[in-house]
Amino acid sequence: MPVLSASGLARTFTSKRGPVEAVRGIDLAVERGEILGFLGPNGAGKTTTLRMLTTLLAPTGGSATVAGCDLARDPVGVRRATGYVAQSGGVDPNISVREELFTQARLYRLGAAEARTRTEELAADLGLTELLDRRTATLSGGQRRRLDVAMGLTHRPQVLFLDEPTTGLDPGSRADLWELIRRIRAERGTTVFLTTHYLDEADALADRLVIVDKGVVVAEGTPDALKRDHAGSPDASLQDAFLAITGRSPKLSAPSEQGDSPTAPQGPSPVAL
Repeated sequence: MPVLSASGLARTFTSKRGPVEAVRGIDLAVERGEILGFLGPNGAGKTTTLRMLTTLLAPTGGSATVAGCDLARDPVGVRRATGYVAQSGGVDPNISVREELFTQARLYRLGAAEARTRTEELAADLGLTELLDRRTATLSGGQRRRLDVAMGLTHRPQVLFLDEPTTGLDPGSRADLWELIRRIRAERGTTVFLTTHYLDEADALADRLVIVDKGVVVAEGTPDALKRDHAGSPDASLQDAFLAITGRSPKLSAPSEQGDSPTAPQGPSPVAL
């Protein structure tokens, strides 16, 4: 049984000009322990789909289950089974790493003693032990993202949703986070649902890719299969396949999307997804 499945998942918003179909019917099946890359152009419905699957937004059509819990009938069960790391993060800059992790554990109803133990475990697993008593405001971008991931893993979720986890990170921090994602899957068997603006990241990390456009799935398969079937060769770039699938011209992401800080990744620019 897939750990995550969706059938006809849809979301329509109401605007002054009438209904807007942000997601028009997404079908998904994600296997346990899989790293799934969820890609698409701007406005394709990626974020709306992610928010529905994490119970932050109610669908207006279709159905989905996560870890055996129905999205509509058992949203609490879905939340217990999932961890969510948002693009912007959510740490309090005025408290220490230790306090942030302890508070997160308590919010998941761990007892005080268990929360302290879990804080130490997460810090050791994610290389945060020496940072436990530092204020989160003093952390580097890479350290902060490791803390964000640690918070998403507090309750040992079966599915971890990562929304553009490396945006704005320098190359070294990106590489560290890639290795962390691989290790989370290898050591814990955690399913990872990844959205990213960086096609090299999707190519390197994902077992399988799902590409959405205009609110529906337009292609899926392994990175090599998509490159072979849509760009003519498994040695082609994923960008070539993506452009062929979506019909988009190669243009850079806006600075607000790829991070225009001095720590923004160097090298090939990402396609606007």
